[in-house]
Amino acid sequence: MRKSSHTHKETNLHCSLKIFTYILLLLPALALADFDHNEWDGLLREHVRVLDDGIATQVDYSGMAADRAVLKAYLAEVATVPRSTFESWSTPAQLAFLINVYNACTVDVILEEYPNIDSIRDIGFFLSSAWNQKFANLFGEPVTLDEIEHGMIRGWGRYQEPRIHFVVNCAAIGCPALRAEAFVSDKLEMQLEDSTKQFLSDRSRNYYDNGRMYISSIFDWYEEDFEKGWGGIDSVAEFLAGYAAELDVDMATANQLRADDVRIRHLRYDWSLNDTQ
Repeated sequence: MRKSSHTHKETNLHCSLKIFTYILLLLPALALADFDHNEWDGLLREHVRVLDDGIATQVDYSGMAADRAVLKAYLAEVATVPRSTFESWSTPAQLAFLINVYNACTVDVILEEYPNIDSIRDIGFFLSSAWNQKFANLFGEPVTLDEIEHGMIRGWGRYQEPRIHFVVNCAAIGCPALRAEAFVSDKLEMQLEDSTKQFLSDRSRNYYDNGRMYISSIFDWYEEDFEKGWGGIDSVAEFLAGYAAELDVDMATANQLRADDVRIRHLRYDWSLNDTQ
């Protein structure tokens, strides 16, 4: 028997309601989805040279310059992210986003002057260094590198993550290695920990000798970030004690570090450009 037009309307209405309900259920998942860092990831994999099993890296800035259109496209996409969308992401997704943006902007800053540059400190002048010029756009306004790192990553107080100092890259040899992959939320903990271990394993930047611990100036500049209770630690020395294997110190020395009974000295920072040789 032929169905009435009334029945057809009811069926169509029922289907429309189901589709509408499905879309409503899907919207939160879409809002919480991570940002796509594939363009930045591809540039890193192509143009970052890994040395000594990851302890250090060099950047092929000539190659980055040839692919600068890709970098610019990534930064343009970054600039379209509204603050409301960013706030809907998980904490790891937010932090991965900010780290990637900082590192990508730093590379772009270097490319503004490359190849006529030996150090990021050659850019600008005392009152307007590379870190306090508004090179990037984020959340609808121009921002500086300092605003991303100190105003957001460190300044917002929501991340409380001292290991960011081993992944945020300043384009210098003394800096922790620029990782040859983008940071992503589902691997962020592993990436942070691995980068920390790699940095502490570098004897040119951290080592123990004759009863003294010689460490990167990073630990001096950002000492306060290691005193806020992350992982139950309240000092740089206690943080270092947790990485005894990477620092190649025995347990007795690690215990002395925990007891704040080891003299610590900070090494001179090498600001030379981390360019391929």
